[in-house]
Amino acid sequence: MKKETEILILGAGASGLMLAALLERDDYLIVDNNPKIGSKILVSGGGKCNITNGNLKAKNYLGEQRFVRNVLKRFDNYDLLAWLEERRLKPIVRKNHQYFCEHSAKELVSVLEREIARKKVLLNLEVKEVKRAKRGFEVITNRGTIVAKKIVVATGGLSFPKLGATSIGYEIAKSFGHKVSTLSAGLVGFTVQPEEFFFKALSGIAIEVTVTVGEKVINGSLLFAHKGISGPAILDASLYWQKGKIAIDFIPSVNLEAVKSSKKNISRVLGLPNRVAKAFLEKLNVEDRACKELDAEEWKKVETLKWYSFAPAGTFGYSKAEVTKGGVVLDEVDASNMMSRKVENLYFIGEVLDVTGELGGYNFQWAFSSAYVCAKGLNR
Repeated sequence: MKKETEILILGAGASGLMLAALLERDDYLIVDNNPKIGSKILVSGGGKCNITNGNLKAKNYLGEQRFVRNVLKRFDNYDLLAWLEERRLKPIVRKNHQYFCEHSAKELVSVLEREIARKKVLLNLEVKEVKRAKRGFEVITNRGTIVAKKIVVATGGLSFPKLGATSIGYEIAKSFGHKVSTLSAGLVGFTVQPEEFFFKALSGIAIEVTVTVGEKVINGSLLFAHKGISGPAILDASLYWQKGKIAIDFIPSVNLEAVKSSKKNISRVLGLPNRVAKAFLEKLNVEDRACKELDAEEWKKVETLKWYSFAPAGTFGYSKAEVTKGGVVLDEVDASNMMSRKVENLYFIGEVLDVTGELGGYNFQWAFSSAYVCAKGLNR
């Protein structure tokens, strides 16, 4: 196979599909190593895809704030929702202003697919290498060569390797002299050290907590898991953790001073599921008896539940991660059109860039916003 095209989009995920949908020209190809388009979209958000968030700010992202802000303001959450509604997709709002497909993520994929129905998409095609050619770029694949005047890298990150995630986007960037910041699993659960192995016995139980990582404070749900801890609060905390300790308030709604004279057993006033309360009391070596009978030393131990500090052993890794932290550094990309500042006609959009959003639809919004900015540049 040997093909030629004006624009070659590498990746048929959220950013690549949105870019294709917004292009005002037909002389392009989309390639992807998966057997179908939008593979990651289809499994996201429990199969309903958290498309965006009603509260959208640059501070919801890791990444150079001015760059992120400039891209988001060109195509924000309201622009996205209006664009979708014009195509008869009206997402519904769930907790914390999060917008989901009403029935299935297939609704979003179908909208994008209709917008590019007459365009060419090549699937099951693995990109091996991209190099300079006389007429732009030469892309070596497992099924031949594609020559393109312009390349858009929309290959995503390393999360969900079962869905075909690879490092090719980062490799392409590096081959053209771009810096790629340190990559790691993001929006992912934490594994624990032996001291916290008792968490594993509580697998399946969720509680409300406050997590502190450095200066970042996160309120939300924690889920005890077989490998350690997960849940929305922990996933967001993973964005800001690199190594060292975090602190968790396991009883954020409890005023311990107000219950010290209670006749009830301490396990009953902590506001925790019984199994969780007793597990912590055993860990702290505090007998479960009437609050008023606990001595000062025992109360001091109980108070550690308001600031339970420990160092995670690591994360659950890319196989369980929602996103990849790190990527192509932003000072080498033009925020006005997403083109490389080092190589003309080479573009980067979506997760491959060094921008990572918090949980709640922010990463899909980034994919769509960066695609919009790139499309405007290519349409010009």
